[in-house]
Amino acid sequence: MKPTVIVFARAPRLGAVKRRLAREIGDRAALRFHTATLTALVRDLKKSRLNVLVALTPDRARMRLPVPMIPQGSGDLGHRMARALARYRHVALIGCDIPEARATDVQAAFRLLGSKDAVFGPAADGGYWLIALGPRRPSDLFGHSRWSTEHALADTLGQFRCHRVAFLRTLSDVDTKADHDRLREPAG
Repeated sequence: MKPTVIVFARAPRLGAVKRRLAREIGDRAALRFHTATLTALVRDLKKSRLNVLVALTPDRARMRLPVPMIPQGSGDLGHRMARALARYRHVALIGCDIPEARATDVQAAFRLLGSKDAVFGPAADGGYWLIALGPRRPSDLFGHSRWSTEHALADTLGQFRCHRVAFLRTLSDVDTKADHDRLREPAG
């Protein structure tokens, strides 16, 4: 059976996505960014040999994507992620607001799961943009992780003290105008 990757996302709705970014660049620009980043990630993942799903919130939301959609369900971020991950033995969950994330990163995570129990894609702000799990995992994946803080990765890693863990490259999410502008600068 092919490994599964779940893209976690908010449904693209004006005023409901990338709220911190929207305060600085406007609701429409934030919605365009969110939709473009989500669509590009899903298309890139679809080209890989992975089973790709999109977990949307709110649960009844729909959008046109070339992959199946599943509801996130109720609860805080940790409860929703744990519920999605529990369905699969070899699974990765990736956020949709990391424009530099690629299918090759997810494939690298699955390769690392050959010798590790969990793989994390650390974010520059102290969170993480990806978690990949094999069958050996803690019963309480996320404990009392402080979501949307610089402690999110460290808190989650506390649950994995007795597990073999690996890390992918550190990437940055886009939460501010400065983050957004950085993406538009030519590499040099």
